[in-house]
Amino acid sequence: MSWTLLELRYPGPLVSWSAKAVAGAADRARGVIRPAFSAAFASLADAARAALEEEIALRRPFLWLPVASGAGVLLYFVADREPSLAFSAAGLAILAALAVLLRAHRAGALLLLLVCLSGGFFAAVWRAARVDAPIVSRAGVGFLTGFVEELDPRPNGARFILRLASAEGLPNDVAPFRVRLTTRGETKFSAGDFIALKARVLPPAHAALPGGYDFSRDAYFAGLGGVGNALGRIDIMPAPDPAPMSLRFFAAVDRLRNALAARVYRALGGDTGAIAAAMVTGKRDFLSEEAKELIRRAGIFHIITISGVQMTLVAGIFFVGLRRLLALSRTLALNYPIKKWAAGVAIIGAVLYDIGTGSRVGTERALIMTTIMLIAVLFDRPSLSMRNLALAVFFIVAFQPEALLGASFQLSFAAVAALVAVYEARGALIERRREPPAFGRTPSRFARWRENLGELLLRGPAAPIFATLCATSATASFMAGDFHELSPYVLIGNPLTLAIIEFFAVPGALLGAFLYPFGLDGPVWRYVGFGIDLVTAIARLIGAAPGASLPVKSFAPFAIIFLSLAVLSLVLWRTWLFRAMAIPFAMLGLFGAASGEGFDLAVAPGGDAAALRLPSGELALLGRGKLSFVGEQWLRADADTRAPADARGGVSCDDLGCVAKAIDGRAVALVTDRKALIEDCARAAIVIAPFYAPEGCGAPILLDRRKLAETGAATLRFVGERVEWRTARSPGEDRPWSRAPKQRAASASPPGAEPLLGEEERLN
Repeated sequence: MSWTLLELRYPGPLVSWSAKAVAGAADRARGVIRPAFSAAFASLADAARAALEEEIALRRPFLWLPVASGAGVLLYFVADREPSLAFSAAGLAILAALAVLLRAHRAGALLLLLVCLSGGFFAAVWRAARVDAPIVSRAGVGFLTGFVEELDPRPNGARFILRLASAEGLPNDVAPFRVRLTTRGETKFSAGDFIALKARVLPPAHAALPGGYDFSRDAYFAGLGGVGNALGRIDIMPAPDPAPMSLRFFAAVDRLRNALAARVYRALGGDTGAIAAAMVTGKRDFLSEEAKELIRRAGIFHIITISGVQMTLVAGIFFVGLRRLLALSRTLALNYPIKKWAAGVAIIGAVLYDIGTGSRVGTERALIMTTIMLIAVLFDRPSLSMRNLALAVFFIVAFQPEALLGASFQLSFAAVAALVAVYEARGALIERRREPPAFGRTPSRFARWRENLGELLLRGPAAPIFATLCATSATASFMAGDFHELSPYVLIGNPLTLAIIEFFAVPGALLGAFLYPFGLDGPVWRYVGFGIDLVTAIARLIGAAPGASLPVKSFAPFAIIFLSLAVLSLVLWRTWLFRAMAIPFAMLGLFGAASGEGFDLAVAPGGDAAALRLPSGELALLGRGKLSFVGEQWLRADADTRAPADARGGVSCDDLGCVAKAIDGRAVALVTDRKALIEDCARAAIVIAPFYAPEGCGAPILLDRRKLAETGAATLRFVGERVEWRTARSPGEDRPWSRAPKQRAASASPPGAEPLLGEEERLN
């Protein structure tokens, strides 16, 4: 008999019995579940309270203060208008006063976080005010005079930085503080010379993609008001006024660096000499593009940059070498603080190394971190600790807050934080080993397995590989987000190349630089070259392996925030419960990384180039020239491994412009000559132009100079009949490195043109 028939025959009693049975079961389940849930929640709350007390006892919450200051810096950069310096200072002062008054209250910790947040914001505002200088608004040709601050020779010409004394003929009579120029042919001038030349100067390039790398922002904080190239002869002239002492000093250092780099390059030749020159002096312009691509694919590009690895090795050589030398004397070792002496000499050696390699931003950050750790030795404090790294972050936020947006800062600090966390775990393991076992208590099987695994990974033969794995994992999200690629074989390449750098490059660089004035440095460079040949051989093997470089598409904007919080939770906290917070952060970050929306059309901020997704699904580049810089950025953001020169198919181009069909069939035209504007405006659904187009252009979407001045670089996605926009500039944005466009009188529009432009504005 079915339940249906039973209900029809005995509806009342069955329903009543069923209801009572269900209600009774629910009461019994509630009586079991509620106490169990309450007990589990109470247990979790007790565990969280105990974990928090342990974290406070270990003083770990302090490590989140520099994170808060960094968040303040990020808030400054996401503002769409330049904040007021006075109001920023007043807000910081008020919060600091409240934090002092309420320091014994529970709200004191929250106020301290807000103080650090406000402090980072104020530091960025103050930094922008300190470096403020004129920037050329558009391309122009002018007659320039000034001092050469730095010169980077190239196989064919040179690139140099000129601090201007005068500038005539530039648009709007703007005279930047300094400009970066290139020249071809033989260069007869050097750093420190006062020169006169004619040059074409352009504004620093803006981001080619919304959220992408913005050179104009970095140029602003470096004091660069323009970039360009020299035209014709460059004359060396007597300076009307003496150069500042700092300029003369760093110019002399640059001349020595160039002489040493040329000596190393001539001694070894080819890419081996170019890599050696870069490792010794920081001069990388001798290196060929093939060699750069080779070491990039192998994931060891850091070998040609003066980074934390080299700085740590240099300081270590001075510290360990001098300490062991002084320890040979029993009198000195037993009666004097030779460890502190060695730390002081190591600080001086690290500073000299920083100056000798150009004192660039990445090197300065490495110097700050190394110096703080050596200062800790002077004051009998642990040198390798997360607190010292936190102090280094505070220093960077205070004096170079813009560095937080750079890949160099993100990669170096993430790697160092991971290595310090491994070092702390190793120390905790040693402390547990020293503790006597509890009387009458036998460790569980899981506890013994955990201790044995920790011994293997932290102190055993697998320790270097495990440390490299942790550092690589900590930097993976930044590598993928900044460079759109991952190198799976970095676990093989990094330990091998670092060992070679430690035994060949850094000791050879120090010894060769010391012997260079005496002319006895030749054998040393051949020794360094042997090590570099080993590195390049390893790089070729790794680069040729399948899957050596995995392309990664652009992330969703929020992805990198949650991935960073996941890394911070793992390295800053010490208890398992708080470290488990990394799991939801990582899940949200990976979701953002996987859900990053691509684009069907990307337009450069100047309107002279674009990338369009064809009906085949591939991107094609539109525009004149090689488009190597912006084209590479667009292709990488789309996880496309092709070279820009190979992404020109499927597009029809001539002297008047380029036309192509988008993935949804609509016609796209990039106009480079006004003669084609009338025809393209009538036929194309999207028209791109690097000049001002008349209001009567009949294209539904018009991206001309006027529009792109408002939006900056733009990307479009075609979703049915709808168009989704992303722009590099927010509406009304006005920042020192990205000034709001000036209003320009529009030309008269024929009837019927205005509704189309209104539709375009609606889509944007």
